[in-house]
Formats: sequence, C-alpha cells, structure tokens
Amino acid sequence: MKNRFKLKLSDILVTTVVALVFGVIYKLWGPLYYAIKPLGMHLEQLIYGMWFIAATVAFLLIRKPGVGLLAEIAAASGEFFMGSEWGLAVLLSGVAQGLAAELVFAAVGYRKYSVSVAVAAAAAATVGSLLLDSLQGYIGDLALWNLSLLIVFRLTGAVIIAGWMAHWLVSALEDTGVAELVRPVGTATVDPD
Repeated sequence: MKNRFKLKLSDILVTTVVALVFGVIYKLWGPLYYAIKPLGMHLEQLIYGMWFIAATVAFLLIRKPGVGLLAEIAAASGEFFMGSEWGLAVLLSGVAQGLAAELVFAAVGYRKYSVSVAVAAAAAATVGSLLLDSLQGYIGDLALWNLSLLIVFRLTGAVIIAGWMAHWLVSALEDTGVAELVRPVGTATVDPD
C-alpha cells in the first residue's frame, strides 16, 4: 500500500508534460486577462482560475502526493521561460497555489478524486493566491466592496475552471482510455460526485 503513493519517474515525467502544456496555456491566458481587465469590476478575476488548473488536473490524473505542487511549479516555470508578463512572480504564485491545493489533496489522504475535492483544491489555490497578493501589497488598498468583488469573482472562476472543468477534462481523458496509460492497473476512475 505504501508503494502506491511513491512517485516513479514516469509519474514525474507525465506530471511535468501536463504542467508544461498548461504553462503554454498560462502564457496565452495573460493577454486574455489583460483584454478583459479594462471592462472593470474585476471581471478578469472570473478567468483567473485557469492559473490553478495544473494542480487539480495533475492530481486527478496521477493521484499521488506532491504532483499538484510539482505541476503548479512546473507550469509556472514554463510560463516564466516563455516570457511571462509577471516575471519571477509567477514562480512564487506557482508555489503558493500548488501548496494550497496540495493541502486539500493531503487532507483527503490522496484517496478521493471527486469534483468536490477538485473544487476544494481550486478554492484553496484561490486562498493561496490571495495571500500572496496581499503580501505583495496590491490588494490591500482596495475598498471592502471592491476587495469582496475581487475575491468572489476569483473564487467563482477557480471553482468553475480549476474545479469542475479540471474534473470534466480528466473524466474525458478516462473515457478515451488515456488516463489508464499513466495509472496503475485497477485504479478507479474519478469519482462522479
């Protein structure tokens, strides 16, 4: 049973490949974020959850300790090396968001793969990102109503994108049989809840 949770080289490689795909998506997501930002009312926060999806997809796919954190750091690194608008700050974001999501996976003993776990991990990544943003100081000056709007929109986007959408994506991969190529034989599919 203990070996079930031990990371193999193939787990690390698959996690890294998945993360690098999301790193490209993260890089392409930046211009969309900035295109929505001028609309105001923090509407851009509704798509912020895309930056949390690597952790949830990697965990739901690989199902081992550490892959959520590894995926977020690798995706952030990929985004950084492609010339991220945010520079080195994306690496800190990857650590904060990945660690927060990983805490949720640890809380369920790395044994539950449901949509509720993905949603909880997305919410935790949101908290991690907000803590980092508050340490960097840019959200501390917002009026309470404005900060509340930012938090609600970021959380909503995270739940939809990094929670439900991540679960749907891995379920779709399972339907094609691709997920079985990276999991031990006999491992169950994602939980439908």
